[in-house]
Amino acid sequence: MGSLEAERNTVGYAARDPSGILSPYTYTLRNTGPGDVYLKVMCCGICHTDIHQIKNDLGMSNYPMVPGHEVVGEVVEVGSDVTKFRAGDVVGVGCIVGCCGSCRPCKADIEQYCNKKIWSYNDVYTDGKPTQGGFANAMVVDQKFVVKIPDGMAPEQAAPLLCAGVTVYSPLNHFGLKQSGLRGGILGLGGVGHMGVKIAKAMGHHVTVISSSDKKRAEALDHLGADEYLVSSDAARMQEAADSLDYIIDTIPVNHPLEPYLSLLKIDGKLILMGVINTPLQFISPMVMLGRKSITGSFIGSMNELEEMLEFCKDKDLSSTIEIVKMDYINTAFERLEKNDVRYRFVVDVAGSKLEQ
Repeated sequence: MGSLEAERNTVGYAARDPSGILSPYTYTLRNTGPGDVYLKVMCCGICHTDIHQIKNDLGMSNYPMVPGHEVVGEVVEVGSDVTKFRAGDVVGVGCIVGCCGSCRPCKADIEQYCNKKIWSYNDVYTDGKPTQGGFANAMVVDQKFVVKIPDGMAPEQAAPLLCAGVTVYSPLNHFGLKQSGLRGGILGLGGVGHMGVKIAKAMGHHVTVISSSDKKRAEALDHLGADEYLVSSDAARMQEAADSLDYIIDTIPVNHPLEPYLSLLKIDGKLILMGVINTPLQFISPMVMLGRKSITGSFIGSMNELEEMLEFCKDKDLSSTIEIVKMDYINTAFERLEKNDVRYRFVVDVAGSKLEQ
């Protein structure tokens, strides 16, 4: 189709201030260009990072803000230069909608590390307009940052994979931790953690869930298929498990001590940080030195990894464990997420909700 010049209005649910309360908000979508995809949003997952953003926890929030970066939608129209997508395709959009295209990370196809990357929301696009996310009727996105949802994968199942799924898959891929037989730990059993268990098990790993209490033991072992469950306050069991893990995926989004978990790692083991924490973490250096252990981080994944991960999940028949809600429930859903009262990811049925003011 030709270049789509006309601006369009759409309605989303926006936070207006650091209270984080979302309400209907009408705004203009940026002009669609030759390389753009215009999509009608079907559903969108709720990520813990959305809470940080709507409540200005990181001190960088701009309002009004329509959050949501686990977006699945149906293509309505495409620009004249778009070749990968056509009207009717079911597609996904994750955390990023732009990058510079010329820096070292961009040239290496790890555009998530581009210093000029453009976030799906709470950012400014190249035309100077604010970006707004997936808790809305529609989006316009550069084709580079759109991914095809595999045939047969339910949209609501695909949504959490666009952030939570690829966030786990990327470090396992990058650090060479995909081979069968490894022993991994998943610290925290929320939206990212539950996908960590499922993906690691599908790779053939022996998986230990590490949690602060016993309350998720049955879910971890019986429902998600973890091999072991460790309560971090159980000193005897933590001691027994010392030097046993090749890696730990640390999904906890609040400040916590690192030493108890470093002790669980084998020589050359990796503690991979995933939670967004805005206060300094502490550890004593011998905990790392005496086992040549690494504390590292990983941030979502590349578009290539996103495509790879979706195909992996389809091939292994992996699904997210979700609770589907309507848009008028979104503020309650955020309150519940703050209390970890969800198994394990909220997904908003946007298409089935009334958004108009």
